[in-house]
Amino acid sequence: MFLTISTTGSSAAPATDLGFLLHKHPEKTQVFSTSYGDAHVFYPEASEQRCTAALLLEVDPVALVRRGKGKGRGGAPDSALAQYVNDRPYAASSLLAVALRTVFASALRGVCDARPERAANPLPLRIGIPAVPARGGAALVRRLFEPLGWTVEAEPVVLDAQFPAWGDSRYVRLVLEGELRLAEALRHLYVLLPVLDDAKHYWVSPDEVDKLLRMGEGWLAGHPEQRLITSRYLARRWSLTRQAMDRLELARLAEADDSEPEALDNAVDEEVDTEEKPVPLAVQRREAILTALRAAGAARVLDLGCGQGQLVGELLKDARFTEIVGVDVSMRALGEATRRLRLDRMGDRRAARVRLMQGSLAYTDTRLKGYDAAVLSEVVEHLDLPRLPALEYAVFGAARPTTVVVTTPNVEYNVRWETLPAGHVRHADHRFEWTREEFRTWAGEVARRHGYEVRHVPVGPDDPEVGPPTQMAVFTTATTTTTTVTTTAKEAVA
Repeated sequence: MFLTISTTGSSAAPATDLGFLLHKHPEKTQVFSTSYGDAHVFYPEASEQRCTAALLLEVDPVALVRRGKGKGRGGAPDSALAQYVNDRPYAASSLLAVALRTVFASALRGVCDARPERAANPLPLRIGIPAVPARGGAALVRRLFEPLGWTVEAEPVVLDAQFPAWGDSRYVRLVLEGELRLAEALRHLYVLLPVLDDAKHYWVSPDEVDKLLRMGEGWLAGHPEQRLITSRYLARRWSLTRQAMDRLELARLAEADDSEPEALDNAVDEEVDTEEKPVPLAVQRREAILTALRAAGAARVLDLGCGQGQLVGELLKDARFTEIVGVDVSMRALGEATRRLRLDRMGDRRAARVRLMQGSLAYTDTRLKGYDAAVLSEVVEHLDLPRLPALEYAVFGAARPTTVVVTTPNVEYNVRWETLPAGHVRHADHRFEWTREEFRTWAGEVARRHGYEVRHVPVGPDDPEVGPPTQMAVFTTATTTTTTVTTTAKEAVA
């Protein structure tokens, strides 16, 4: 089983920097033990102009049999002989993917202290694999790799050159060329090699979902063959596939901006003095949320779907918010939030007030219980409507904070945006945008089902005909409302 990774360079940026990125010295041959054989790394060529790293995996078929994966498809041998005579030592599969993760772990993470700028930027890459099993043929290979920016050469391998009438085998000679970050290229291979083979040499457990989303971050959520990739990678286990698809859908929240396009945010009402710089709608929205949280007396706050951490940053500025937790499904968004908030440079006392964690709003999470308030700012409209009940239960039914603040666009106001074409939503990722009546109906039903009271607050200029650009609902538990009324009455008597 063989794979090569090549790049080109110059005296200013030598191709041999590939050795730094892979953390493997070009002048050495290295051997690494895996569960099914030895992986060898060496460099057939290494110069300033061109460098090629090769990974050769020597698979032990006997070791595969002993571990119960001697293979026919899915690990079940077609015959006793097939346990020992099969394509596993030669054709790229999940065995090679695991070897990539074992041997090039730091490169997969994009870590390179010696050449950080090279790790962070695209390289001219050429990846060659002599034999790739492709259940779906060369056409499927192109459908999987071309949307990721690769130029694909997938040549079918004939069954026998002496007998061309036998036709092609299910294997292809694969060459990929493109300008990508090395870490991205390795992650593509890690996920897609077992997808093409449509089998894995090990048992697929629930933690494979996390592994898939981690390796597919930044590209899988928008891939046109997302469903096929997810199903095959998870060995067609429907429960795991459904879980992964749900989380991938929510991952789109992090890719979308938490506010309307700049042209819309900065639009001004005709009655506003145009000489004054208008306050962006995103800023008005955060101020409205902070006002609602302060009025509720919340100290421990969840920002659900926190994205890049804008609201978390505003909450940190107010000392009355003693614990702030930002939750997002995307590690990329959380990484950006960490950078924005400068958590690594933050003083100990302030850092103790804030925490960022990964989580999906489609599933109940015991970590979210016991908080004073939760915020869903510009989140619900990014979900398909059939997904809303899962989010509703996870937040209002399971986590059940005392106060929940929800903001969402008012579609009726869209006619006031001169730059927004008629019939379009404000952001390409919005699955829907509610009218005021639709939002009030949804909010009222949620409050009734889960024992909350709800009030509605306009955000932005409240147009007498179409209402405000953003609509906000503030949910409070019925017990909290009763206690507040009673306390107010006692104070009045006193």
